[in-house]
Amino acid sequence: MKETIMLVALTLFMIAIAILLYRVIMGPSMPDRAIALDTIGVNLISAIAIVSILLNTKAFLEAILILGILAFIGTIAFSKYIERGVIVERKGDN
Repeated sequence: MKETIMLVALTLFMIAIAILLYRVIMGPSMPDRAIALDTIGVNLISAIAIVSILLNTKAFLEAILILGILAFIGTIAFSKYIERGVIVERKGDN
C-alpha cells in the first residue's frame, strides 16, 4: 500500500514538472518563468525524497541538500537579474 501511494505521488510530481517545463518555455513573462523554475526545483527535491524512501536508502540525501541550495541560489540570481538587469554589480558600473 505504501509503495503504491509513493508511486502515485512520484507520477504526479513528474506530471507537475512537465507542466512547469511548458510554463518555463512558453511563460508570458520572466517572473512566471522564475517561479516555474523554482517550483521545478522543489518538485525535484520531493521526487528524489520519494525515490529515496522507495529504495530504503539515505544515499540521495546529499543530492537533495545540494539541489535545494542550488535552486535557492538560482532563484535569487534570476530574480536579481529580472529586477536590475545584471547579476553581479561592479563599482565602476553606473
